[in-house]
Amino acid sequence: MQAPPTQTSPEKIHTYPCPDCGADLLYEPSDGFLSCPHCGHRQAITTSAEQVEERSYEQYLQIHPEQLERLAADALEVQCQSCGATVTFIPPQVAGQCDFCGVQIVAQAKSADPILAPEGVLPFRITQQQASAGLHQWLKSRWFAPNALKHFAQPDSIDGVYLPFWTYDTDTTSYYTGERGDHYYVTETYYETDSNGNQVERTRQVQHTRWSPASGRVSRWFDDILVPATASLAQNRLEALEPWDLAELRLYEPAFLSGFKAQRYQVDLAQGFKRVKQVTAAVIQGDVRKDIGGNVQRIHNVSTQYSGITFKHLLLPVYAGAYRFNQKVFQIVVNGRTGEIQGDRPYSFWKIALFVTGMVFILLIIALVFGLAQS
Repeated sequence: MQAPPTQTSPEKIHTYPCPDCGADLLYEPSDGFLSCPHCGHRQAITTSAEQVEERSYEQYLQIHPEQLERLAADALEVQCQSCGATVTFIPPQVAGQCDFCGVQIVAQAKSADPILAPEGVLPFRITQQQASAGLHQWLKSRWFAPNALKHFAQPDSIDGVYLPFWTYDTDTTSYYTGERGDHYYVTETYYETDSNGNQVERTRQVQHTRWSPASGRVSRWFDDILVPATASLAQNRLEALEPWDLAELRLYEPAFLSGFKAQRYQVDLAQGFKRVKQVTAAVIQGDVRKDIGGNVQRIHNVSTQYSGITFKHLLLPVYAGAYRFNQKVFQIVVNGRTGEIQGDRPYSFWKIALFVTGMVFILLIIALVFGLAQS
């Protein structure tokens, strides 16, 4: 995808001052309102009742200036010098520590560059306090974790950040060649020795397969294939956070970012569709096998055509944090809607050694007691 040009569409200044005291209003996940942390004023976020619309994949493969926007006119962004992740935030939020590698961000924030703006956002529903409490319990349940890990369970150890995702819809038509295998059975005679040492003639049914060439066409429509547009978290870690309640998507409104960060997409539209082809391939192969029929199938070739491709750019909520231990980076993420926690953790060699030593000692005591009882 082309580098974003400097020209953008007309912008609207997004600021959220409290009408009572003038402080900045922040999005409150517990009730979905903008809330003043100083005087408690609450204000509803007004968005259109329209559904999040699909965009034409072909029209957006070649980006034009008028297709780009900033997440908010006053948004700032900063890039982590360690892992390269770029995050966007709206003051009074600050960059602070990188949520993906744990390094303190020292780069100077700048006005956010325009991007292909999101159509929809899934707002946070879990508060940071709830996420931190869940993280604290999760860490307590990690056997053999180093004591130093307890410091990561502090309330400010994870931050709310919206991660970029693409969803794709597409029609597929697949042409295939292969073979159909139909089982048939042949009666065979064999001999075996019975219990008296005599040779006895017996029969059995032996399975064989008759193969015949097969070819044909299968079609399928795929809806809302979700593809992460971030490279800062492992694919399996993000998949483990699913499912996302995409039925609750809201039209994008910068107010949902007030008090939170958003990561700039690292996987562009075309790169994301390569992942779509990987996801659809397994489903299409199943369709081909069903179409071939028989008892077993051999697939020689499948050629798939994609048409009517549409997409959505979405922001999905996570609480993310990272810490370094023995020169390794460990990441933890929390689904900002369900509280599901996924993460890495180190192991304490000394705790494991102490546990093993203790178990050996207990077994020796049991063996000694058992031996004395037998004597």
